[in-house]
Amino acid sequence: MPTEDGKFTVGILLFDDAEVLDFCGPFEVFSVTGRLQATGQNQGGTDTAITVYHLAQSTRPVKALGDFRVQPHFTLQEHPALDVLVIPGGWGVWAAMREDEVVAWVRRMAEQAPIMSSVCTGAFLLGQAGLLEGRKATTHWMSLDRLAEEFPRAEVQRGVRWVDEGNLVTSAGIEAGIDMSLHLVERLLGREAAETTARRMEYRWQEDER
Repeated sequence: MPTEDGKFTVGILLFDDAEVLDFCGPFEVFSVTGRLQATGQNQGGTDTAITVYHLAQSTRPVKALGDFRVQPHFTLQEHPALDVLVIPGGWGVWAAMREDEVVAWVRRMAEQAPIMSSVCTGAFLLGQAGLLEGRKATTHWMSLDRLAEEFPRAEVQRGVRWVDEGNLVTSAGIEAGIDMSLHLVERLLGREAAETTARRMEYRWQEDER
């Protein structure tokens, strides 16, 4: 799925009380990959193969769980075109599901971004936007039953790190988002890029995708 210039843009949705590693893990994967592709030495650079941004409803800092504060790069109203959207989970996802603007934006992104993805309970926001009907999906093990109850037309998968449905990729809880992100790097830039990123992160990639 390469773009004309071989570069990709990843957007990560932020909201208050998001789980920190749900978005910081994918951010680290994609930013490390971008630096590797740009320099070959993980030392920074501007000509990156992957650029990753945080997106939120407004420009104010978002307060994630543990009072971890993050300044978004862009708002939902104004941001670059995305090749991949990542939706984290956390306690704040339940409030995000009640935000009509957020749900409508996620639904709109599904028509524009080639890959929609979620980490942990971020899958519920995909479901709220109507994107899980007739699709395989997973979430944090503690929320699998709830996902099946709230979205009975979804094919909830258990005991997996992530599920790849082509334009829809969902992962299990928290750390599994790193495994899913490495899988997405493999899809975008190839196996070598994903393995090199994992080595630079000193991360043991778990690949029991279904």
